[in-house]
Amino acid sequence: MSVRRFDATLADFADKFAQFLSLRRAQGTEDVHAATFVIVRDVRERGGEAVAAHTRRFDGVVIDPETLSSESVELFEASERCSPDVREALDFAAGRIEAYHAKQKPQDHTFTDEAGLELGWRWTAVDAVGLYVPGGRASYPSSVLMNAVPAKAAGVKRIAMTSPVPGGKLSPAVAYAAVRAGVTEFYPIGGAQAVAALAYGAGRLRPVDKIVGPGNAFVAAAKRIVFGDVGIDTIAGPSEITVVADNQNKPEWIAADLLSQAEHDPLAQSILITNDANWASEVEAAIDLQLATLATAKTIATAWKDYGAIVIAHPSKTAEIVNQIAPEHVELAVAEPDTIAKDIRHAGAIFLGRWAPEALGDYVTGSNHVLPTSGAARFGSGLSVLDFMKRTSIQRISERGFRHLASAAETLAQAEGLPAHKLSVSIRRGEG
Repeated sequence: MSVRRFDATLADFADKFAQFLSLRRAQGTEDVHAATFVIVRDVRERGGEAVAAHTRRFDGVVIDPETLSSESVELFEASERCSPDVREALDFAAGRIEAYHAKQKPQDHTFTDEAGLELGWRWTAVDAVGLYVPGGRASYPSSVLMNAVPAKAAGVKRIAMTSPVPGGKLSPAVAYAAVRAGVTEFYPIGGAQAVAALAYGAGRLRPVDKIVGPGNAFVAAAKRIVFGDVGIDTIAGPSEITVVADNQNKPEWIAADLLSQAEHDPLAQSILITNDANWASEVEAAIDLQLATLATAKTIATAWKDYGAIVIAHPSKTAEIVNQIAPEHVELAVAEPDTIAKDIRHAGAIFLGRWAPEALGDYVTGSNHVLPTSGAARFGSGLSVLDFMKRTSIQRISERGFRHLASAAETLAQAEGLPAHKLSVSIRRGEG
């Protein structure tokens, strides 16, 4: 299967490559806002009755409008059906994720400046988090761990999980991951109605402070609508990988790495950057061979044909191209990956060396796999403990410190036309 090729030595490369990147990003912006707004408003006005109606309509599942529960779905019962080998793997992954995120927890800090003011900040966890877990194409227990474990590490006490259960079936692996990660509440609901219920409450489900987790276009639209009333993590787009590789790699290895993200979604994007055009053809041939053996071949083939690319570029230009892509994941499968990594500013996660396939990061390195997509790595970061915490500034001001600050504060208040601000300072100087 032929795929787009770009030659980075050509004068028009940057413009043509930018057009290529924008093509996919535009495809991922289907407007479902109007339909989603109707559902969100209905849940906000009618609560559990609306959630139950939409759940019956979209998933064919009957739930109690008050408890938002279903007699056919129970989290702990489902978790008991998880196979021993999957349990062991989830336990292993959870342990590494817990260890990694525990090291991210920030410290409170105070200091006293030359004017005698005591300044600082204090970190506290949000009280309640809503975790949305997809139940269709993307039903991944690893995502449960990646969202819930950092919340627990931050000190969040209440984690309410929602997940659609079409036909009344909940994945045992998802259920076990939820129990292992410390989910405290579970509701078998999905779609925009679940996001609205988490944001505004419905039946016994009390509102949360922040909603995290991936979902389809309706879930993404609902998160946009409720943002401001609650916090959200990000609006996730289709998965992405950029692999920078030289001809010392086995073509089969790099082919598999490119396919690993393409199988997520027909809109996923896999890009190979190399300086050897002939070796790139060997990777293409390996991709064709591997496609014939994979159950996800149809999805992969669509993504690779529509949004895949090979870029032929000198190693000195590699970091610049990666920064232009700002990918979710980038692998540096070269002899000296650090020489490239030091110049990469825009990437969700970087994997260094030939033995660092991105798939390990999806599951067991411990680093979070919830990462910015669609170029958002230019301004965003992956999910972390910090996403579940708030920083409060603290200022202790003595009389000496007050007198050091007062005159400048009064001048600025006067300049901004805020006399009450000025008065609250001058009154303490006996000038009010």
